[in-house]
Amino acid sequence: MTGTPTSRPLTPAVRLRRWLTADTTSSVPLLVAAVLGLLWANSPWRHAYASLAGFTVGPAAWHLDLTVSDWAADGLLAIFFFAVGVELKHEAVVGSLRRFREAAVPVLAAVGGMVVPAAIFVVVVVLGGAPSALHGWAIPTSTDIAFSLAVLAVAGRGLPRALRMFLLTLAVADDLLGIVVIAAFYASGIHPAALAGTLACAALFGWLVRARRPRWWLLTPIAVVAWGLMHASGIHPTIAGVLLGLTVPARARYGEELPRTIAAQQAIGPWSAGVALPLFAFFSAGVPLRDGPGVVEVLTQPVVPAIVAGLVIGKPLGVLVTTALVTRFTPFRLPNAIGLRDLIPVGLLTGIGFTVSLLIARLSFPDSEHTAGATIAVLAGSVLAAILGAAMLRRDARRARTRDMNLDGVPDRDAGRIGDD
Repeated sequence: MTGTPTSRPLTPAVRLRRWLTADTTSSVPLLVAAVLGLLWANSPWRHAYASLAGFTVGPAAWHLDLTVSDWAADGLLAIFFFAVGVELKHEAVVGSLRRFREAAVPVLAAVGGMVVPAAIFVVVVVLGGAPSALHGWAIPTSTDIAFSLAVLAVAGRGLPRALRMFLLTLAVADDLLGIVVIAAFYASGIHPAALAGTLACAALFGWLVRARRPRWWLLTPIAVVAWGLMHASGIHPTIAGVLLGLTVPARARYGEELPRTIAAQQAIGPWSAGVALPLFAFFSAGVPLRDGPGVVEVLTQPVVPAIVAGLVIGKPLGVLVTTALVTRFTPFRLPNAIGLRDLIPVGLLTGIGFTVSLLIARLSFPDSEHTAGATIAVLAGSVLAAILGAAMLRRDARRARTRDMNLDGVPDRDAGRIGDD
């Protein structure tokens, strides 16, 4: 008797790779690492944590004698930014950013979702009497793609699947704007020769990655040199990862089944989610409160309410108001099956800043009195935005939906629901 064919069992490595890249679980290692870093930095063994984070390694002759914490933020995080660059390239060429008419509303919503929290931050720190903290205005403007999509996947079951694409488009545009902000406002003096060398390496990388058979053993050292030159240029070195990611072809070549952007995401995604981001979060979230100014003093710093209000109030307000104005006064409309009411929870999800917000906090307040407060505020604001966003998603999913949620005069098409698969 012949049985039905069965698929081969998945290996542990394949299961781990899928777990690290799934919407619902990809942010778990990042969250766990952040909690562990915060706990260790305030435990009886906190001096060991400080010694590890402050241990210096690297060639001093090349100005790369960095602490372990700096290597996590400047070096490993470049892997994450390479993944961001690849995703931006894919979405711009064949994805959600390809057609301006469809991408206009979420992209403009991303702009509003950055302007309003920045304004709130400025107002709060000025009224709080801390003008020295104004350099951190960009901290509450970022969105963590992995965390926001994870909350949507878990709490948004039953809502239109188009909502995920809207959030993804908004978050990708948010990341692009965040990259521009880091490059433009957090550079420490530009060195043209090193920057030119970075661009030359990116061009060579782009040429090699288009070959019939790209060789990782050629691409990797070129990427490392590009990173080193970007570090020397005065621009944050993680931007090199974005430049390299943007050179990856977004269309299938030489008869390949998948575009190379997808192949690159599959190859680099587990390393980004499983190694780079957790180590960055582990060292960035480790704020010493026992040996520092103390919990009360930290929580009463003006940067804390400024960042929390920017993430929890400013982000959803900016997204919602901008979208309402755009759909009211322009011909652009929300995607099929999405209404303005859906943007309240989506706006809250964009308030999950975490990764990029922690990075901007490090760049804004290196070794200053505001560092601890900014870090705690990013963690608290992101968690609060996630909880409120999840609650609003469940409430939204229970409410009845009309036949024309986006008010474009055309009945909505049934495009599936989150969680159907």
